[in-house]
Amino acid sequence: MCGIAGIYNLSKDVAPESNAIQLMTEQLHHRGPDSYGYYTDNDIALGHARLSIIDLSGGIQPIHNEDKSIWVVFNGEIFNYIELREALKKKGHSFYTQSDTEVIVHAYEEYGDAFVKYLNGQFAIAIWDKNKDALLLVRDRPGITPLFYTIEGNNLYFASEIKSFRPVLMNGLQANSSAIDQLFTFWAPVTPNTVFKDVYEISPGWMMKVQNGKISHHQYWDLHYPENNEYITDEGNAAEELHELLIDATRLRLRSDVPVGAYLSGGLDSSVITSLIKEYGNVHLRTFSIGFDDKSLDESKYQKILVDHLCAEHSHIMVQDDDIATNFVDTIYHTESPILRTAPVPMRILSNLVREQGFKVVLTGEGADEMLGGYDIFKETKIRRFWAKNSKSSFRPLLLKRLYPYLDLSQGNSRAFTEAFYGIGMDRPDSWHFSHLTRWETTAKCKSFYSEQFRQRLNSEPEKVLHGIIPASNSQWHYFNRAQYLETKTLMGGYLLSSQGDRMLMSNSVEGRFPFLDHRVMEFAAKLHPKLKMKVLNEKYLLKRAMEKYMPPRITERYKQPYRAPDIPAFFRGNSRDKVYNELDQKHLEECGFFDPEKVNALLKKIERGRAIGYKDNMAFIGILSTQIWHNKFLK
Repeated sequence: MCGIAGIYNLSKDVAPESNAIQLMTEQLHHRGPDSYGYYTDNDIALGHARLSIIDLSGGIQPIHNEDKSIWVVFNGEIFNYIELREALKKKGHSFYTQSDTEVIVHAYEEYGDAFVKYLNGQFAIAIWDKNKDALLLVRDRPGITPLFYTIEGNNLYFASEIKSFRPVLMNGLQANSSAIDQLFTFWAPVTPNTVFKDVYEISPGWMMKVQNGKISHHQYWDLHYPENNEYITDEGNAAEELHELLIDATRLRLRSDVPVGAYLSGGLDSSVITSLIKEYGNVHLRTFSIGFDDKSLDESKYQKILVDHLCAEHSHIMVQDDDIATNFVDTIYHTESPILRTAPVPMRILSNLVREQGFKVVLTGEGADEMLGGYDIFKETKIRRFWAKNSKSSFRPLLLKRLYPYLDLSQGNSRAFTEAFYGIGMDRPDSWHFSHLTRWETTAKCKSFYSEQFRQRLNSEPEKVLHGIIPASNSQWHYFNRAQYLETKTLMGGYLLSSQGDRMLMSNSVEGRFPFLDHRVMEFAAKLHPKLKMKVLNEKYLLKRAMEKYMPPRITERYKQPYRAPDIPAFFRGNSRDKVYNELDQKHLEECGFFDPEKVNALLKKIERGRAIGYKDNMAFIGILSTQIWHNKFLK
């Protein structure tokens, strides 16, 4: 992947300045350190920071058509570019490069705005059509590749990262209070909002057209689930089809003119991808992983099982607590957003290892949990709905112990608290957000640290904003599918593929590729009956069935371990402790205005006494600290 930037003058009165587009593009050097490219005319300026992966010598952007009336800058990969190129040649199009980028230009010439439906890839695309006086901004289906825009005066600015806007905005960047409040509920703002005021993202599966100074938006793709029980239910055929789809999705994502590696966590998803590479990839298998000193977080033994099974050439790095604190500030610079977990930090350390070993591309298992039913939140939803059928039952809540063994359901107060918490929304189990109420309730407890002045700036309820992007047809979906859709629209798109994904990879100029997020795999998974995704409480059942011949039983049969990283203690050793207190002292908290200094100070004292051990305290601390750092990095 790369970095793109652009300036379009909406009123046509002043041509964009070449110096401005250069400043914007230079902010993206970490995304594309290999070269810069520019195009300017009286209406538009385009910039590109290149990470060379396909057609190393000839794929320099911007790319144009035969008569130079259409120009494109593009961040990402079109994995089916070879097939598209041949089809377009047969229709009379001439190519002057071997790049996947040029396929976009000619596909747009041939199919107009519908060109995007022919692309299998991950992409943020800007097309300038001089003849039609039209600018088209397009983002890939699941939202792997970022693309943002803002308007100031008569200029529309767009870029792969928001930091590109800083050199050109006269009024600078400002906080979007409502979006920050959404983040402290859903872990990310509701698309197309960002945590910056008047800065928006092109939503996943959407395109924006600017023609003759007028802006319009169009959704070209979304996940659709069966509404009339028309599911795929044949287990054997479904397992075979899923296997074939994953083979092809993986093969396509191995297309590259530079070496390709893979992440290997030790869990099912990355094990599936590495096994497919070994079996069908016809490439040398090169894998990378992280480990932790804390045994409750570490998966190194499972990584070794698969490395030995596949005979992979493997690189492993241990992440220490000090590494979390040391790398936290730079991590927030790249997320461009507050975060509620430290999990992105080790992912950035891992991508640095990949780059040090000479690799620019890695395949990962992201997306399997969302598409094929792997998360605890889906199991929890099944249990809670079963409980809702007899809310007075004393037996049904006990099923939660199968999911969360640490719950104490034997004593009165503890049991009453557990039942009150997990029983939230029990009177409306068919509501659009029933599956996520417990998570949002937990996360929103961080809001108890808000300052009064920040509360007064909030003007919308996060759940109402989110409900606005949920299709009306969701009421006809199976409850399991409603939960999956919510997960893709909140945690996956807004956090996992962004703060924990693209931003941590590209901070070290590494491209991530995601076979489970091939749109064919996603669309197939949406048609599966939920019982094939989760059989009773056996997560990703069909995936295990499809891959059982290719992996050791200790991998396919192990209980899913969510990826987590060291949190609070990592920040309270040596110099790190002083930095925390500097960021969270009363003066800085009052300057930023988000949090109540007295409440934050009480939390710090609780941490120092060793009593901040709960999930709420961890999220609150990381959320508060990252928000302060984010403010200092971008708003001062």
